[in-house]
Amino acid sequence: MDILWWGLTIVLFALSFVGIVYPIIPSVVAIWGGFAVYQFLVNPDELSLWFWISMVVLSGVLIAADIIANSYFVKKYGGSKTSETIAAIATIVGSFVFPPFGIILVPFLAVLVSELIIQKDIMKAAKVGFATIIGFLGGSLAKILIQLLMIVWFILAVIF
Repeated sequence: MDILWWGLTIVLFALSFVGIVYPIIPSVVAIWGGFAVYQFLVNPDELSLWFWISMVVLSGVLIAADIIANSYFVKKYGGSKTSETIAAIATIVGSFVFPPFGIILVPFLAVLVSELIIQKDIMKAAKVGFATIIGFLGGSLAKILIQLLMIVWFILAVIF
């Protein structure tokens, strides 16, 4: 049975990375699902309190990374609050429209159009549109690194 549970844990960890391209899949939940499978079905005494506290903190950082990166870049390049909201919604919609490229193109176009309507300046709207791409890529890179850290920490906690 351990092989089955380890297989499920690995699948959940892999699914967490799929969540970077398809934001509808919650990466944090997938990683925690892997932790839970191990904790409750493989070895309930292995993972320390320090591990769990650290994972809660890293999970908070993981969730915030995406929001902060997108928000920061849209604000930095003069985008409106409306564009921040549209970028977040368009990222989710874009993951289903023309995947995987839609996750970049749909938010860019949505923010470009919304900023064009709001500010009526094509150059500024394009700048804010590109800022959503930079924010998405920055947030995705941060999420990848944090998720890798969490998984490596888990492996080290299990081995040692």
